[in-house]
Amino acid sequence: MGQETMWSDDFLKSLRCLKLFSSPPRLRNPRPFLLRLQLSPGILRAEAVVVLGVNAAPCFQEGPEAVPSHAPGMTDAPRDVGPKQPAPTRPEKPAADFGYVGIDAILEQMRRKAMKQGFEFNIMVVGQSGLGKSTLINTLFKSKISRKSVQPTSEERIPKTIEIKSITHEIEEKGVRMKLTVIDTPGFGDHINNENCWQPIMKFINDQYEKYLQEEININRKKRIPDTRVHCCIYFIPATGHSLRPLDIEFMKRLSKVVNIVPVIAKADTLTLEERDYFKQRIMADLLANGIDVYPQKEFDEDSEDRLVNEKFREMIPFAVVGSDQEYQVNGRRILGRKTKWGTIEVENTTHCEFAYLRDLLIRTHMQNIKDITSNIHFEAYRVKRLNEGQSSLSNGVADKELVANEM
Repeated sequence: MGQETMWSDDFLKSLRCLKLFSSPPRLRNPRPFLLRLQLSPGILRAEAVVVLGVNAAPCFQEGPEAVPSHAPGMTDAPRDVGPKQPAPTRPEKPAADFGYVGIDAILEQMRRKAMKQGFEFNIMVVGQSGLGKSTLINTLFKSKISRKSVQPTSEERIPKTIEIKSITHEIEEKGVRMKLTVIDTPGFGDHINNENCWQPIMKFINDQYEKYLQEEININRKKRIPDTRVHCCIYFIPATGHSLRPLDIEFMKRLSKVVNIVPVIAKADTLTLEERDYFKQRIMADLLANGIDVYPQKEFDEDSEDRLVNEKFREMIPFAVVGSDQEYQVNGRRILGRKTKWGTIEVENTTHCEFAYLRDLLIRTHMQNIKDITSNIHFEAYRVKRLNEGQSSLSNGVADKELVANEM
């Protein structure tokens, strides 16, 4: 019997890490062993190579106790004893700004809600027959929006009194839905005696305010009150080239207090450029002289930026417009215009007329502002007036009852 070999504690610890022996081995004829310890930053690597006819795998130790990374069998193939490659890490998402709250998300919430509900816009056109009111509306919205379905018969071509006719259309563009109501006033200015011809129009506008007010003061109100209030009134001025008629002045003077009025020169292509500029100057002088405040009103400019934008529109009032729903091809482009012997008048060409500026004002830049002024200024004035009338009538009724009681 040979002498048994005694093993050092470090060497036995390394062997247990390699799981070669579960208890200290006893060998008669031990072969040489090699124990090599290497230190690296933060990692203690114990590597034992045992010469027993096989090569042991390396053992990595991290921390105070050894944790084997592989449990090799006695028949495992030799392995590379070099350091292991670190596993690839998943890219982390950039951390959100610490101070970010998310208040800007309200804009997207409002947009989604508005897209679901849709929009309403009520526009009134006033002017003599034959000035192209229906054609201009068709041109504005590039749709067949006219009162052909409510055209009077040949026997009733000229109505005895001013009629109010409205047509509602559902328009959708790029997922945005709008309920457009066009209110026409056939018969306005078509008679020899046009005295008080604005009264039916004024009554219609106030009736819509009253209808909305009654819905508001109901105990059980609707979740969304239908808005039939007139947001804008386009007033058509005949292209006479002189100045405003007394009828034009009286109408705009009275209605500018209850609705947003936008005056336009109808069929402006019948005037030369010089005649058009002179006519516009005369109209602006008449508006100022009679205290007629048309849209956009100076007093409702919210800030310097609004004032700068609105001043450009105010300089163009009244808009010299040409309407047409006929399409033509000009230099390979599809246009809306009027074809004449001397050329084609392009409706959307700003060098030909000012229709594009009118469209921008009514639809692209100021539509919401027009609705806000209708609600916050014109309707609010009507509401205050009606509520004051109600309070005064109520107080008079109480006083009358007290007087009767005292007499009894």
